[in-house]
Amino acid sequence: MSEAVEIIFRTITSFILLWIFVHLLGKQTIAQRTYHLYIASITLGTIAGNLAFNIKIKFLYFIIAIIIMGTVVFMLNLLAVRNPRFGKWIAGEPVTVIQKGKILEESMERMGYSLDSLKQALRGKDIFYIDEVECAILEINGSLSVLKKEQYQNATKQDLPLLPSAGTVPIELVYDGKILYENLSKHTYDDEWLISELKKRNLAVFNISYAVVGTKGNLYIDLIKDYSRE
Repeated sequence: MSEAVEIIFRTITSFILLWIFVHLLGKQTIAQRTYHLYIASITLGTIAGNLAFNIKIKFLYFIIAIIIMGTVVFMLNLLAVRNPRFGKWIAGEPVTVIQKGKILEESMERMGYSLDSLKQALRGKDIFYIDEVECAILEINGSLSVLKKEQYQNATKQDLPLLPSAGTVPIELVYDGKILYENLSKHTYDDEWLISELKKRNLAVFNISYAVVGTKGNLYIDLIKDYSRE
């Protein structure tokens, strides 16, 4: 096999393997939403690039490397989805950088996130004055989610009589059939209140896939089965 033909064969093979990898892990791989997917994208891209052009290294070695790396990332992704506790270590977790209108310097220093980076991200949300912000959360994909203070929120005709009160942000209470006690301890809601609300709906915690209190105090519940209730 000539070098030109071998390069063509290697390039097509590397493309097919990367295509399979992306399909196995889904669209979140393209967005690189987590630490391990970001690392995997870089590593597998490097391996695939070398597979296509570095004919000095045996073809089989690259195939083995891609399969091993792809399997490791797939297993990590599966573990992160099924176990939220391990998911925080594998994929990272959102971090609050502004709460109740105050910048949390300790959280920012712990992440190495500077005030200039925060102001730049806020400008990307059309916010040029930090005092407009009630709450800001740095997501695991690096984007900044912002809740403005009540007086700075853009109201529609539907929202005008029922604007969320200041300081309210969605609070996750249940995930995959388990109560998130850490979230309960940080807010006014407790497990007794949650159990009482579930009893009103004839539900148990293990029936619930996801439960969250919204900005208006409404409890949203998604069941493990294929239907949901509010």
